[in-house]
Amino acid sequence: MRNPHAGEPFDTSDAEIAEALLDVSIPTLMVSMVHMANDPEIIRGRLKPEGLFLNEVQGYMSEDAKAEVRALALGVIRDYRDRGCPEPEPISAELLHEMMAWLVCEEVPAEYVPMLLEEMELDGTDARQVKATLPDAASAAFPVVVIGCGQSGLLAGIRLKEAGIPFTIVEKNAGVGGTWWENSYPGARVDVGNHFYCYSFEPSDQWTEFFAQQPELQRYFEGVMTKHAIEPHVRWNTEVLGAAWDDESATWTVRVRTADGTEESLEARAVVSAVGQLNRPHTPEIDGQDAFAGPSFHSARWDHSVDLTGKQVAMIGAGASGFQIAPTIASEVEQLTVFQRTAQWMFPNPNYHEAVGPGVRWALRHLPFYGRWYRFLIFWPGCDKGLEAARVDPDYPDQQTAVSEMNDFTRQMFTDWITSQIGDDPDLIAKVVPDYPATGKRTLQDNGSWLRTLTRGNVELVRTGIDHIEADAVVATDGARYPADVLVYATGFYATRVLWPMEITGRGGVNLREVWGERPAAYLGITVRDFPNLFCMYGPGTNLAHGGSLIFHSECQMRYITQCIEELIAGGHQAMEPTRAKYEDWHARTQAEIKTLVWSQPSIKHSFFKNAYGEIHGLSPWRLVDYWTWTREPDFADFEMR
Repeated sequence: MRNPHAGEPFDTSDAEIAEALLDVSIPTLMVSMVHMANDPEIIRGRLKPEGLFLNEVQGYMSEDAKAEVRALALGVIRDYRDRGCPEPEPISAELLHEMMAWLVCEEVPAEYVPMLLEEMELDGTDARQVKATLPDAASAAFPVVVIGCGQSGLLAGIRLKEAGIPFTIVEKNAGVGGTWWENSYPGARVDVGNHFYCYSFEPSDQWTEFFAQQPELQRYFEGVMTKHAIEPHVRWNTEVLGAAWDDESATWTVRVRTADGTEESLEARAVVSAVGQLNRPHTPEIDGQDAFAGPSFHSARWDHSVDLTGKQVAMIGAGASGFQIAPTIASEVEQLTVFQRTAQWMFPNPNYHEAVGPGVRWALRHLPFYGRWYRFLIFWPGCDKGLEAARVDPDYPDQQTAVSEMNDFTRQMFTDWITSQIGDDPDLIAKVVPDYPATGKRTLQDNGSWLRTLTRGNVELVRTGIDHIEADAVVATDGARYPADVLVYATGFYATRVLWPMEITGRGGVNLREVWGERPAAYLGITVRDFPNLFCMYGPGTNLAHGGSLIFHSECQMRYITQCIEELIAGGHQAMEPTRAKYEDWHARTQAEIKTLVWSQPSIKHSFFKNAYGEIHGLSPWRLVDYWTWTREPDFADFEMR
């Protein structure tokens, strides 16, 4: 059977091919040509990329060089087409490593190569799949409940089905997608390139934008759910209230509430939490907010029945959501007042709103391994480089504004970008340039739309705190009154309250919320001491602020979890939980490591990464390659098996 990544045969005309090549990533095209022509000399000559930067689309080469490559490619593709588009011959590991280094313009350390080859699936094998090997009767006696049907819960369902393990997914919403179901506010889009922000085993050649908007993302997950026939296993509009472990029967009793308010119980031998960290909206308590006469809502609960045309809109909060909302609605409202507590660092991404041309979609579908190499190309710049850039140099002076020489360079680069977009308005510059180290909070992306929005005559950025809200206005602490017809809270989520508000009771009646308090911890972010057969996806210490994507992490986690459940069944075990030594050592090492990174700097206030004590328990301080290695296969010596 033909490798699904080798491209579909085509009879496209020369003229149509030439037109398609105007859209594509030229460096990616060249490595695809190596496959088509079985000729590595294509990348050993003078034509090569001049560099690589995050969010690459067409390649950093001169226009003359690109034109020369397109002319060469037309001949190679024509020959490949006329030979009937045969499946290319396998390429040696040495040549693949050479192609990687050529494509990203630097050496790719050998320790990364196995991870990258697994991610790219050039052999057509989904190595993260755990195939069914257990007797049906044994598996049938081990039902699993998955909490949530966002990207990680859907993935859990797919992997459990492949392994032959029975499961039920419980989802509080009416459809699949999690954050991409709930966050339908104007302008909502992903900030990881879509050709990487999708399952490794389910790439898409249908993305219409390089950073897709919410409706397209939700449709992607819905399509994957349908393809893998997961929906019959999902209970929609059903919320998990809590779960309790019974040691004698080695089962979890999961309490759920349906849409009509009825409460039920589900029995499970294992529970997989796939609830995410950003699913409970946070609306701050402000004096007088209940007296506001007009529509008011959180960005994650956007009221699409409200017409903003010609309205005075006050938006409280200007983090990731506000960055996307403001540029989208500014042209239709009469007045937009944005209340921002802390300025945000951003890096320039000129392709943030760019459409994917038809030539790219043609190449993804037809050119051998084009899509897999492009996935690698956009993954690599965000693969651990951001982690080293975030490391604090303890000897660096004045760490209020930068934590290292590299961090100060980043600060200057970001500052130049910001000031270049807003002209010579000193008051606005003072408002939008942050006063803390670059990348110290979630770093946002901008193609200029946010900053240009702030220069509009009908938009005002207010950095003064809010004193109270009146029926038709927001009043700042300096007494200034800002009229409003509609109030939008873009104020984020309860990010540090992991698995909240569910009540999880473990062995001996231990309450998870009481055990964790403000300091949630899980071994590898997955398993918790005293809570047998409870597995977390996107658990404590696994949020990514330095690169990669949560889908990559989810795939690592679910392979690990599936193997754990298989061992429970195959070994005839009732329960497993991490040893106390492993659990405590992991948390201690993670905390020690996170404190060496910029996000923990005391100069950074009001970060959703931090708890009430200024500690960070949600972020991962580890390299992607290390986390991939640690989760590739469980070491059952790390667990107590009963």
